[in-house]
Amino acid sequence: MGLETRAFDFGPDFNPLLIGRFLQLFKTRRTDLVVVNVGKDMRSAGVAARLLGIPVVHRVGLAGDMLNTYKVRLLHKWVRPRILVPCEQIKTGMLQELPYLDPEEITVILTGKEPAPAPPDTVNAPLRFISSSQLNADKGHRDVLEAMGELKKRGLPFQYHIVGTGRIEKELKVLASRLDLDDRVVWHGFQKDVRSFLRRADVFLLPSRKEGLPNTLLEAMAEGLVCLSRDVGGVKECWPQGQSQLFMRHDATGKDFEATLARLLAEPRDRLLELKRFFWNHAMDNSLRRMSALVE
Repeated sequence: MGLETRAFDFGPDFNPLLIGRFLQLFKTRRTDLVVVNVGKDMRSAGVAARLLGIPVVHRVGLAGDMLNTYKVRLLHKWVRPRILVPCEQIKTGMLQELPYLDPEEITVILTGKEPAPAPPDTVNAPLRFISSSQLNADKGHRDVLEAMGELKKRGLPFQYHIVGTGRIEKELKVLASRLDLDDRVVWHGFQKDVRSFLRRADVFLLPSRKEGLPNTLLEAMAEGLVCLSRDVGGVKECWPQGQSQLFMRHDATGKDFEATLARLLAEPRDRLLELKRFFWNHAMDNSLRRMSALVE
């Protein structure tokens, strides 16, 4: 992309050699703004920026990423960064966990994903479901697989594509086999270009029990997939009005997923295509260009 990029080994916190390297880099590059992400960034590049009087933005992805420790409190007070978070839910959680923060310090800008250049124009037969979350217990794949086991017993046609790896991958594959889903579930493993898999599917499933503002959901909307999600984290902040039937309770069960998926499978193809285009149009509100302008 033509961006100058450098790799650094952080070493211990407040590493004087690394801080010195950042001081030299920021001086020679006439740096205007330093954006940090994790604590190690703040305790090296953030320190160098403060010594030079350069403003710092701390991007925080989850409320629990900053701990209420003496070291964190003291460094925050000294560096005085502005905090950038991707949803109001994370801001609320930070203010609860870190009472020393001022609400005015925290800016909420939703994560931006550039929509596909054109709206979707096809619906697969059989319908293709997809999930692209890590295969961990809190992501809820088990509920979806159990629902699909029942749907297959009812003779309903579908495919389920799963992108990603995780701690319970083997366990989920055993479950899929036990539910007689080996001919319905396709395991793609880790993939760098997730969106190329999304654009070949029809319905995106996010059964997670815990999220911030999930990139996976935003990517699926941007590719024009019908989206089905639990009400967790900041999902409601990017969810389109008028699609409450696809926005499930945070405690939704496998039976709830079965009922909702069955309704989708019964929808006429023209209605499904209309839904896909609806989600694609909604993604325009979250476009990368619009959110980048807000960051600027």
